[in-house]
Parts: sequence; structure tokens; C-alpha cells
Amino acid sequence: MRTTTRPSWGAKLASRMRGQSGMSTAEYAVGTLAAVAFAGILLKVLTSGPVQSALSDLIERALA
Repeated sequence: MRTTTRPSWGAKLASRMRGQSGMSTAEYAVGTLAAVAFAGILLKVLTSGPVQSALSDLIERALA
């Protein structure tokens, strides 16, 4: 007598995901927009007065 085993939920998920290769154009657009927004916020924070003075103090202490 032969017994059959059912595939685990991980195996089922993996078999379903194999057909998905990469992002679609809309996903690229959203990802790019999020990256640009994050870069803009980071630029704004790093160019603010308190952060610039803290960074310059840190660099001066490291070089001294």
C-alpha cells in the first residue's frame, strides 16, 4: 500500500511564486517615487543648520 503526502504550505507558496519574476512597471514607478521622496527628506535633514554643525564638529574631532 502506498501513502501519499501532501505538500507543505511552503512548497505550495513557492510553486505559486515561481511565475512571478520581477516587478511590474507600476511597482517600479512606486519604488522610484519612494526612493526619490526619501532622498529629498534626507537631503533636507542633512542640509539643516543643526545637523551640519553636528557633522562638522564630529569631523573636526575625528581629524584632531
